[in-house]
Amino acid sequence: MSFRDRLTLQRMRVPLGFVFAIVFLVFAKPQPVFMAIGGIVAIIGLLIRAWSSGHIRKNKDLAISGPYAHTRNPLYLGSFLLGLGFCIASSVWWLGLIFIVLYLGIYFPVMNVEARDLTAMFGKSFENYAANVPLFFPRLTAYAKSDLKFDLNLYLKYREYRAGLGLLIAWVILALKAIYLR
Repeated sequence: MSFRDRLTLQRMRVPLGFVFAIVFLVFAKPQPVFMAIGGIVAIIGLLIRAWSSGHIRKNKDLAISGPYAHTRNPLYLGSFLLGLGFCIASSVWWLGLIFIVLYLGIYFPVMNVEARDLTAMFGKSFENYAANVPLFFPRLTAYAKSDLKFDLNLYLKYREYRAGLGLLIAWVILALKAIYLR
């Protein structure tokens, strides 16, 4: 896949996410037990995204504190868990399969493009970080100690609360669908 193709995927990830969300809501057949399990997974994803957003200073500093000390892409990990939680809640196996294929096909190339950008911005610092911190699946021990703490202002600046609102709205729709469209 060319660099240009990866950039196109990077730009298309949000619109494709909305298309998948519509397909998901149409075909989901939510059941209470799967909604409960999926809800737990989705909330964990939401919390990882929130934690991550309070530690990243985009295009200014290399983020290595908080969740970035465990994985280079905690926002994407959180998004993956959010999506996986929804797929579990849907009770439709093939929605999960489509989600995983789309996620792998879109986000892993995007992570590679972003790694190139970070190498260009931060050079050896990023290369050392990348050599010690996994791309996606987190390491159990922190990469480095940092005095940087979660910054609520960053969370608000990046409007990460919208992910929580989206989760709430989608979960209400799933609950209504579970109740009224059995």
